[in-house]
Amino acid sequence: MAHTVGIKEVARQAGVSVGTVSNVINRPHMVAEETRQRVRAAIAELGYVRSESARQLRAGQSRIIALLVLDMGNPFFVDVASGAERVARASELGVMLCNSAQSTSEEADYLSLFAEQRVRGVLVTPADMSGRNLADFRRHHIPFVFVDRVLPSAEGCSVSVDDVLGGVLAVRHLLEQGHRSVAYVSGPMSLPQCQDRRQGAVAALTESGLGEDSLVHVEAERLDVACGRDAGARLLGLSPRPSAVFCANDLLALGVLQALFAAGVRVPDEVALVGYDDIEFASAAAVPLTSVRQPAVRMGRQAAELLLEETGEGAGLHIHQRIVLDPELIVRQSSLATPA
Repeated sequence: MAHTVGIKEVARQAGVSVGTVSNVINRPHMVAEETRQRVRAAIAELGYVRSESARQLRAGQSRIIALLVLDMGNPFFVDVASGAERVARASELGVMLCNSAQSTSEEADYLSLFAEQRVRGVLVTPADMSGRNLADFRRHHIPFVFVDRVLPSAEGCSVSVDDVLGGVLAVRHLLEQGHRSVAYVSGPMSLPQCQDRRQGAVAALTESGLGEDSLVHVEAERLDVACGRDAGARLLGLSPRPSAVFCANDLLALGVLQALFAAGVRVPDEVALVGYDDIEFASAAAVPLTSVRQPAVRMGRQAAELLLEETGEGAGLHIHQRIVLDPELIVRQSSLATPA
């Protein structure tokens, strides 16, 4: 096992006290230039790396924030992470990125890990809708911010998108193209995002004179491409088949698109298609995908800013906020043909 160089060895090599080495690392302005150079030369020669965990214990606060998302395979969450990371790096903090895989048990395990690691705070898109996991985590008094979901209480901050409006925009657009038979492909309806996007779809149908019964709902097990293909196969088996499909995210929509292509169904001539998130792959699909854009990078950035505000020097003045951003419909080829 490799030997780990300690601060005492650096001090011995440089011919100074341990306190002087500590000052060079943490408060270099307190040490004369010649001494600083000698200590830094010893650090470089010996390959010394300071123990961050020990520093955190002394300082009483971590330099790591955690980000726990539903699915790191979804580019939407990659963009959220990018926004959060930019804010963290600007404050010389690191981000621990974890994936719950939409599993409540994995979410609970990660929250326990964050408590053990004494992270500064947590950004979380929750998988457990019962609230039990977060209720247990609150006991550790580590601040957290909900991302892509509104916190149902006033006990913390949240940054989300108006998903009801997103559903309205998607289905209203399809109705404006002349469609009267619309399907909604969702992920698990235990997820509030899927519930809200369906609510918006129903609202758009209602305002056009159609009722909730006119919406065909196909619920997928997960929000990914494979489940989208399965949902597409189920739609192909319907008689009559809906002329338009709204999917709860772009990965589902891309899977539906694959299923339709495999069956020889033309998009948008025979079936129009709208996704949600406007991930990078949406515009690069075989048929460029109409999608409801979420400002994912901005969401991650604002969530991280709220978390750092709550954990920084002005924490005592922090007021919890619920930030709700507006989505935007990005129209592309996949939804533009009117039904025959």
